[in-house]
Amino acid sequence: MGLKTWIAAAGILLAGVVVYRAFSHRSPAHWEGPQRLIVLGIDGMDPDLLQKFVQDGRMPNFARLMQQGTFQKLTTAIPPQSPVAWSNLITGMNPGGHGIFDFIHRDPKTMQPFLSIARVEPPKHTIHLGSWSIPLGSGTAEQLRQGEAFWQILDQHGIPATVFRMPSNFPPVKTRSVTFAGMGTPDLRGSYGTFTYYTDDLMTATGAVEGGEIVAVQPENGRVTAHLPGPENSFRKGSPPATADFTVDVDPTQPVARFTLQDQEFVLREGEWSDWIKVKFTLVPGLVSVEGISRFYFKQAHPRFELYVSPVNLDPRNPALPLSTPAGYSKELAEEIGGPFYTQGIAEDTKALSAGVFNDAEYLQQSREVLNEHRRIFDKEFPKFKNGLFFFYFSSLDLNAHMLWRAMDEHHPNHTAESAAYAGAIEQFYTQMDQVLGEVWPKVDEHTTLLVLSDHGFAPFYRSFNLNTWLLQNGYLKLKDGADPEQGEYFTNVDWAHTRAYGLGLNGLYLNLRGREKDGIVAPGAEAEALLKELTEKLLTVRDSGHTVITRVDSAEQAYSGVHTALAPDLIVGYNRGYRAGWKTVLGAFTRDVLEDNLNPWSGDHCMDYTLVPGVVLSNRPMAAAAPALTDIAPTILAEFGIAKPQSMIGHSIFPAAAIRSQNQHVRSQSQN
Repeated sequence: MGLKTWIAAAGILLAGVVVYRAFSHRSPAHWEGPQRLIVLGIDGMDPDLLQKFVQDGRMPNFARLMQQGTFQKLTTAIPPQSPVAWSNLITGMNPGGHGIFDFIHRDPKTMQPFLSIARVEPPKHTIHLGSWSIPLGSGTAEQLRQGEAFWQILDQHGIPATVFRMPSNFPPVKTRSVTFAGMGTPDLRGSYGTFTYYTDDLMTATGAVEGGEIVAVQPENGRVTAHLPGPENSFRKGSPPATADFTVDVDPTQPVARFTLQDQEFVLREGEWSDWIKVKFTLVPGLVSVEGISRFYFKQAHPRFELYVSPVNLDPRNPALPLSTPAGYSKELAEEIGGPFYTQGIAEDTKALSAGVFNDAEYLQQSREVLNEHRRIFDKEFPKFKNGLFFFYFSSLDLNAHMLWRAMDEHHPNHTAESAAYAGAIEQFYTQMDQVLGEVWPKVDEHTTLLVLSDHGFAPFYRSFNLNTWLLQNGYLKLKDGADPEQGEYFTNVDWAHTRAYGLGLNGLYLNLRGREKDGIVAPGAEAEALLKELTEKLLTVRDSGHTVITRVDSAEQAYSGVHTALAPDLIVGYNRGYRAGWKTVLGAFTRDVLEDNLNPWSGDHCMDYTLVPGVVLSNRPMAAAAPALTDIAPTILAEFGIAKPQSMIGHSIFPAAAIRSQNQHVRSQSQN
C-alpha cells in the first residue's frame, strides 16, 4: 500500500490538475431556488447516549431539535462498519451495489488482502540501472467504491454543494461540487496512518507495531540523531523507505530540546506538541523529492528520551495525491485557517494509545486537537453557505467511543482507576457536537432543511470472538502438520487442501469455494449451501458463560442486492452487544482461545449485529418513514431539490410525499423564474 514512487504521485497529481481545470468552475447554475439543505454527519453518534445527555441537560441544542422537529433511530448497514455505512448513504445502495463490504477485502485468486476504500498503484514497469530502479510511466490512485455519489447527481442539475471529509471518497470523485476527502485518505506512506516513536529505553521492544514503528535511539553528548521514514522509494532496488534526517539536542538539566529538521529549527518542552512541520523526502538527489507534514510530541526528556512523530500527512498546500475538488481547494482551506491540518482519513491516533505510546491524557490531547482543527474549518466554511447543500463530517464521537468506552463502563474488563478519571470524556465530545448544532440554528429558516445523522451507534466491546480459531477447533479449517496456530500472520500455516471456510475482516466469513478461491475445495451449489446452513446454525449456538455471542448470521444473498454481490463474504457474522471479532481474526491469524477478554484500550465498538447498533437521524421537519435507513438519505437529499432518484437507489425520502411534492413545486417554480 506504500506510495511507491514520486513518479506515481506526480502522475496522480497531474490527474488532479486535469480535474481542477475541468471542474474548478461550476457550470452556470440553472437552479436558483431558495431551498437549502444542511447535513451534519456525526460518525458514531449513539441514540441511547444522545438521549441520556439530552435528558441530563448537557445538549440543549439537540433537545431543541428533538422538541421542534423529529428524532428517530436510523437503520445502519450490514455490517455496521463506517466505510460500508457511509457508502450506503452516498449511493443509496447497499454493498451489493457499491461494492464495499468491510474495511478488508481479498482477491480470491491470489488470497491477498487489501484495504477496501482505495488503492494506490505504482507504475507497472521499471528499468534497472545499477542500484537504481527507474519507473516508466505514472501510477494511479483508484477509488474502489462503485456507484454515483448524490452530489454528482446534484451537479447534473446545477445545484451547488459543499461536502467536507465524506468517508469513502478518496480520491475525490470528479465533480463541480466543493469536496474534501475523508476516511480512506492515506498518509504519505500509503497506510491509514503510521506513527514513529523514538526512545532510548532498553526495556521497550522496538520494531513494527500495529499502526506504528518503535525506533531505538542512543543519545551522544545530549544529541539524538534519527531518521523519519517516508514513502517507499522505488527508484532504489528493493524499494526501501525514503528517510528524512533530524537531530534533537536535549538540554542537560532542563526538560527542553531543540529540534533540527532540514532547514527548520524549533524548540519543545517536555509534554509539548510542535506545529505542523514540513518534511521533504529525497528520492533521487537533486532531481526527485516528495513532501508531507508531521507533528512532533516531545513526551519525555529525562531520564528517558521519548519522542512521538505523527504519521506523515499529505500537505494540503501541495498534496502529493488528490485531496479535494477543485484541486486548489485544499490549499485555500490551509490558507484560510492559518496553516496545514490533518488530511489523513483517520486522524485520531488510536493506535498510539493501543501500543502504549500515548497514555489516556496524551491521546485525548491529540484527539481534541483534531476536533479543534475540524471546528476551525467548519467556522470558516459554514458562513459561506448560501444555498444548495452543505455537508460536514465529524469523526470525534466514533474514535473516542472506541478508545474511552472503558473509562465510563465499570463492567469493562479494562476499566481501571486510572481510566475512570476520563469517564466524562465521551460526554464532552457530545457537548461539542451540540455547540456545532448551536452554530447552525441561526441559518435554519422556512427554506432550510436540517439533517443531523450518524452512520451507526455504539456498544461495549468486552470479549473477543476469534472466528478463525473457532473454525479451526470445529474442523472447518486445518493447519499444516506441526504448525503452531499462534505463529505466523495472514493464514501462513493454513492447509487449504483441507480447509472449507475462513474468516477475514471484521464480520466476514468465506467458503473456500472451488473455482473462486485460489485453492478452493468446496463445490458450488448444494455442497456450499449445506455448509453455509451448517455454519450459520452452529455459530448461533455459541455461548460464553451462558451469554449468546452471535445473534444473527446473514448470507450475502439475503443481505445484498446489486451487481457486486458475488464479491461479498458468504456469511456476515452479527455479534451480540459486548462481543466482536478478535483483532487476529480480522487479518487471518489465530489465538489460543476462541473467547478472550478485551484488554485493549479500544473498548467500544459497533461491528456487531446491525440491529443492535442503529444510528440517529434528526430533522427540523417531520419524517414519514417509520424505520428510516442509511439508504434513504441520498433519495431524501435529491428529493429536497426536486430530483427523482435513479433506479439504482433502493431507499426513499424520509419526508412525507405531500410535503416533498409541495417543496419540489416551489423549487421548480423558483428555478423557472
